[in-house]
Amino acid sequence: MDLAAELERRHANARTAMGEHGLDALIVSGNEYSGFEGAVTYMSGFQIVHRYAYVVLPADGDAFVVFPTEARYVGEHGMTPLEQLFHARPGELIADHARGAGWGRIGVYGLDYIMAVRDYQALSGLDLISFDVEFDIARAVKSDAELISVRDSVRINQRGFEVWHEAYAPGKSAAEVMGAAEAYFIAEGCGRLTMNMVLTGTDAYARPEFKIARKEEILGGFVLPSLEVAGPGMHWVEVSRAVCAADVTPSDETKRMMEGYLEYYDAAKSAMYAGATCHDVHRAVSKGFSDRGYHLGHVTGHSIGMTMIEFPKVGEGSEVVLQENMVLSMHPHAIAANGEDCLYMQDTWLVTPGGGVPLADLAMEIWVGA
Repeated sequence: MDLAAELERRHANARTAMGEHGLDALIVSGNEYSGFEGAVTYMSGFQIVHRYAYVVLPADGDAFVVFPTEARYVGEHGMTPLEQLFHARPGELIADHARGAGWGRIGVYGLDYIMAVRDYQALSGLDLISFDVEFDIARAVKSDAELISVRDSVRINQRGFEVWHEAYAPGKSAAEVMGAAEAYFIAEGCGRLTMNMVLTGTDAYARPEFKIARKEEILGGFVLPSLEVAGPGMHWVEVSRAVCAADVTPSDETKRMMEGYLEYYDAAKSAMYAGATCHDVHRAVSKGFSDRGYHLGHVTGHSIGMTMIEFPKVGEGSEVVLQENMVLSMHPHAIAANGEDCLYMQDTWLVTPGGGVPLADLAMEIWVGA
C-alpha cells in the first residue's frame, strides 16, 4: 500500500465531512483498548501499542499526531509520515494550537468513550462537537488498497474458525480450543488485534451470553464461537459458525433459528445493495427470525474497519444509505422467547451495486465436530 497516497485520500474524505458541518479542525482519538486504536491508525498509519494518541486534522493545513510524553517509545513511530508531537498533557498542546490558529468549531471523534478526561478538561472553552457518526460514515467506503487488507483478514479469520473446529471436542476447555485458533492468528500477524469469545449452554443449545474462553469453561456438545480479528493490515472482520458434536441433536428452537439464518443469508445477497438503507437491510435480513417469533439481542450488523464497530449500524430506524465498497459485519443474535436458546454466527459482507457479497465461503450451517 502507498500509505502517503492512502492517507491523502482518507484526509480528503474527512475534510469533506468537516466542510459539511462547518468544522475548522478534527481531533481523532484512539487508545490501546482493542478496537479503539483503529481511528488513529486509519488517519496516520501508526498503531498504538500502549497509552493513547490523537490525530489532529485542520480544515486547512497539515495533519499531525499528538502523544503523551511517556508514549515516545511504546510504538513504531516510523510507521507514520505525519509530524509527531509529544506533551505531558496532549490536550494542552492541542488547545494552545487551536487558539493560536483561531479555530472555531472543532469536531472530536471519541469524545464520549475514548478521549482522556485530562485532555477534555484542557480543551475547556473551545467549541467541541461530537463527530463519531460523521467520521465513521466518511471512512466507511473502502479503497481498493483497504479491500486487499480486508480480504486478507477474512482469509485469516476463516482459517482460524476452521482451526477452532478441528480442535473442538466436548469436554475440552474453551481456553484449549480457542488457544489453537489464537496461535494461528498470532502466527498470521494479528498480534493482539483479536477479540474471541464463546457462547455455551447445554448439549442441545447455546445461551445468549458471550463468555471469555477460560480454562474453567468446559465445552459441551453445542458451542457458538465468536471470532473477531484484524490481520496485518489492521482491518477487523468477523467470521464464525455454530459447532456441535457428532452425537448431538440441536434443540428444536435452534433448528428453527437455523432456518432463519438460511433466510437471512439469502436475503442479504439481494438486500445489501448500494442505495439501500440500513433500516431496509435490517428488515430484510431479520424477517426470517421475527416471523418465527425470535428477537435479536445484539445489533444485526454494523460497518467494520480499522475500528471493530463503526457506524452505520444495520438496525431499526437507521436511514443511512449504503454505498458501494462499504464493508459490513452481520451477526443476527437470535434468542428464543424462553431467553435460553440462542443462535449467533458472523459474516463480513461487501456492498456492491448488485447486492451483498459474503467475503468468506464457509457453508452456512451448523458444523459438526470431528
